[in-house]
Amino acid sequence: MRATADTGTTRFVAHPTPVGTLVLGGDDDHLTHVLLPGAAASVAHSGPSQEPGGAPPGVPAPVAAARRQLDEYFAGARRSFDLPLAAGGTEFQRRVWFALAEIPYGETISYAELAGWIGRPTAFRAVGQANGANPLPIVLPCHRVVASGGGIGGYGGGLDLKRRLLALEEAHRY
Repeated sequence: MRATADTGTTRFVAHPTPVGTLVLGGDDDHLTHVLLPGAAASVAHSGPSQEPGGAPPGVPAPVAAARRQLDEYFAGARRSFDLPLAAGGTEFQRRVWFALAEIPYGETISYAELAGWIGRPTAFRAVGQANGANPLPIVLPCHRVVASGGGIGGYGGGLDLKRRLLALEEAHRY
């Protein structure tokens, strides 16, 4: 996974998945957004239309690659993503977001553990806020972060979606 700052003109495309329609955004060089169902509905109409039997026209290569890799993920055949990523946000947010990719498939860690991973052990609340602002959910798996007391914590796509993603990974873990 390669990361840079957010650049270029972002184009969006709707992508149906078993958990609902995601909207993927990117430019010619990077995947920049994964919008979850619900949030995705507000921009789904702005993307290119699907050609019968093929990819939408004019889809940037990183977005096309993300579509393939997400399909593999939902089929249980992919455990991590290898995509060129660009994410805006602060330096702290980017540290949190890219640390998410280090959480093993099918496992969870707490917000406090993630804060420790990035060298800010007392910043677990700020880590939670950064986690909630992740522009690349699933690809940078913020759904794998849970509350310290064993609760599921929050999720931008809703707790049902978080549970479904965790169950998917549990089912394909071994």
